[in-house]
Amino acid sequence: MITITPKIDRRSFIIGTAAVGGGLALGLNIPFGGRVVRAQGGAPEVTHWVVIRPDDTVVIRIARSEMGQGTLTGLAQMVAEELECDWSKVTTEYPTPGQSVARKRIWGDFSTGGSRGIRSSQEYVRQGGATARTMLIQAAADAWKVPASECSAADSVITHRPSGRTTTYGKVAEAAAKLTPPTNVPLKDPKDWKLIGKSVKRLDTMDKLTGTQVYGADLKLPGMLNAAIKDCPVFGGKVKSFEPAKVKGMPGVRHVVPVGDSAVAVVADTWWEAKTALDALPIVWDEGPNAKVSSATIAEMLKEGLSADQAFVANQNGDVKAAIAGAAKKIEAVYAYPFQNHAPMEPMNATARYTADRCEVWVPTQNGEGAFAATLAASGLPADKCEVYKIHPGGGFGRRVAHHDYVTQAVLIAKQMPGTPVKLLWTREEDMLHGKYHPVMQCKLVGAFDAANNLTGLHMRLSGQSILSDVRPEALQQGKDPLVFQGLNPSGEFAIGYSVPNLLIDHAMRNTHVPPGFWRGVNINQNAIFLECFLDELAHAAGQDPLEFRRKLMSKHPKHLAVLNAVADRAGWGKPAPQRVFRGLAQMMSFNSYVAACAEISVSGGNKIKVHRIVAATDCGYAVNPAQIERQIAGSFVYGLSGLFMEECTVKDGRIEQTNFNSYDSMRIAQMPKVESIIMPSGGFWGGVGEPTICVAAPAVLNAFFAATGKRIRTVPLKNHGITLV
Repeated sequence: MITITPKIDRRSFIIGTAAVGGGLALGLNIPFGGRVVRAQGGAPEVTHWVVIRPDDTVVIRIARSEMGQGTLTGLAQMVAEELECDWSKVTTEYPTPGQSVARKRIWGDFSTGGSRGIRSSQEYVRQGGATARTMLIQAAADAWKVPASECSAADSVITHRPSGRTTTYGKVAEAAAKLTPPTNVPLKDPKDWKLIGKSVKRLDTMDKLTGTQVYGADLKLPGMLNAAIKDCPVFGGKVKSFEPAKVKGMPGVRHVVPVGDSAVAVVADTWWEAKTALDALPIVWDEGPNAKVSSATIAEMLKEGLSADQAFVANQNGDVKAAIAGAAKKIEAVYAYPFQNHAPMEPMNATARYTADRCEVWVPTQNGEGAFAATLAASGLPADKCEVYKIHPGGGFGRRVAHHDYVTQAVLIAKQMPGTPVKLLWTREEDMLHGKYHPVMQCKLVGAFDAANNLTGLHMRLSGQSILSDVRPEALQQGKDPLVFQGLNPSGEFAIGYSVPNLLIDHAMRNTHVPPGFWRGVNINQNAIFLECFLDELAHAAGQDPLEFRRKLMSKHPKHLAVLNAVADRAGWGKPAPQRVFRGLAQMMSFNSYVAACAEISVSGGNKIKVHRIVAATDCGYAVNPAQIERQIAGSFVYGLSGLFMEECTVKDGRIEQTNFNSYDSMRIAQMPKVESIIMPSGGFWGGVGEPTICVAAPAVLNAFFAATGKRIRTVPLKNHGITLV
């Protein structure tokens, strides 16, 4: 275990806001500044993104969360690019949500999800670097009494060109921090980038290799106690009764407490003592009416939605009903996609310390402000009396972005023992039973052909859950959840890549008691299977090559077509594959990036699939760190293929049946295919890279399986069909 102490106390929190302005939104009476804002240790803050120490170390603030995807390094690259600093002297730190709120959200959005970490903040973080560079140059020019226009900066050194004089950032940082920041500092033209676009080493790798990286499960605070918790296994259920006297005498046990109306926690000296006592604690649950729900009843509810009269329309042109009614040939298929758990390696956890006038939380989170909001609500204290310290999560995948139930629980426990820090750590079973699951969905597709085998109509009816209706109902658009239609929209960052004369894509919303969440890649995962596998069905029904069939529908979608052509060319589509190897294609637009994959597989015994190679192409507009993009593509296929072959959460008696990795498996290293990444940034836009390629892995493999066997699989995971990954 590693012991750390909080880096920001209340005094430094207040001083840190001093130069920002008077009468802050939280009501803190802090006068207008004139003094330098300082980081922990006394180094001056040049801009709120950049702190420079006397030894020329550059500390770059990162508001987004690093959880293995490389956002921390990518954001630092963009600040450093404009700052013109020495990359070898760059380090990073997280600002706190409390500081940000007190300074009128000066660091912007803390949420890290939807592959938005870089693309949604790239402009203002680059601006922070450019502004700091301008201020440092101005400070040096003032000291030399020369025009700033005669000075330039590179590698943390400022040079007065006419005289050759030089100084370093560390020597002028104090003076620079006193200057009024200029506005509208121009950013570099992409053609002049020196650091953005380079495959630099990640800044967080060494700490992870040496074990010095602190995760939430590692955290120790002086006097800390440990908590284990059990929530009602049926969503919507409550605690009916429990008997604390039965376990209070067990080793290490300090407290047995209710948590809300649905959970019970045991607090002990060690976590194992807390868990052992909790396992022995008699608890009676009031499971409520949801205890009657099963996977079968949910499936029937979704099946009804496939033919329901009412549905929310997302994409429509022409007259689909007429096209289908007048078709020379009609093809129909029904697909289904299951609940899935995020299953990060580190289960949910948070450490909280509560007193009557202060509540602090240390938490691995994808959204510092979300955790901060949960802290305020659970503690009942105002924002200026709360703080959240972000810790690197041991995996997130969307589970830690919108739901902070574990933070709420930690604070509620800590409130019952004021002044004592309490670390709440869920068991793996608790993590599996109380996730926020990938939404369950069915899809009925109908395609219409004319006599010449031209596709004249396509109707996609989705039936299933809405994430927004559970997470952010205020974001629904007249009842419609726009996120359901990822990859199927007429335009935007999830635009469909095909033009069909008569098209209708709609959604019959059918919500269950099992809470949905943003599972890595989210709705485009199932939509890619539905659309791309059905397009293969249509191509074969028309007697056409799947690639050529797609190409005819993609003339108005050049970027979609470019990535598809790239993988087909690299994989050798149209040329003989190695003996007993078969290929399948898929393409989508996902999180504002264009992605495609060609999978090469072999099948033995009719049910054993070996994925030999996946060729993947990504056009993300601008590529900040190509090496990291390549790793993200490969990593995304681990997630996508595990979901395809193995992962499903089923419901029995109202509860999730899968409780650990023995029933919710993941692919092994030996099963990983060779991944060939084609990174083809076309410029002019910013796309995501952490999630997009997940969606094309499954349909590419499914289409290859059809090519190999002639069998069309329309429901996943493949283990339910007796098909295994070897």
